[in-house]
Amino acid sequence: MARRHLSPEEKALWGALTRSVRPLRPGSRPIEMPVVPAVAVADPGLTPVPRQPAIAAPARAPSSMLDSSWERRIRGGTLVPDISIDLHGHSLAAAHARLNHALSSALARDLRVLLIVTGKPPKSGGLGRESRRGAIRGEIGHWLETSPYADRIASVRLAHPRHGGEGAIYVILRRKK
Repeated sequence: MARRHLSPEEKALWGALTRSVRPLRPGSRPIEMPVVPAVAVADPGLTPVPRQPAIAAPARAPSSMLDSSWERRIRGGTLVPDISIDLHGHSLAAAHARLNHALSSALARDLRVLLIVTGKPPKSGGLGRESRRGAIRGEIGHWLETSPYADRIASVRLAHPRHGGEGAIYVILRRKK
């Protein structure tokens, strides 16, 4: 099979992508790809191709562990949520809209801890019947990752049994900078 060469636009896109990733081994050398700037079209009858926007650096991901005082409060059940929303019983679209509204409201009010009740995950071995039980629970992680507020989420943790256990999660927000 013949090797295909990258077009100038593909080279520029590849260059932007490689500048936005972090190497697994900090001592390794980055792969150098020449960045080709967009060329202007000389023919007045042709319209120039717009430049592709640079790929943004990845947003900060939620942490799996917080500092010891947060961990102690979560484990001990002494963490007090600033706001609580109950999503179970809603359609997926309504639950997603309520989640985004709650996140924006919490950020506007400088709240740190949200308790989100999703309902318990489906039990395994369900007598062969198809059900949508646990649909919100299955989607909540994706919704939080793709949320416009994803970079403001410090951690997502399973709630203490006092607050719903497996049927709820804590979303801990980062402080405003």
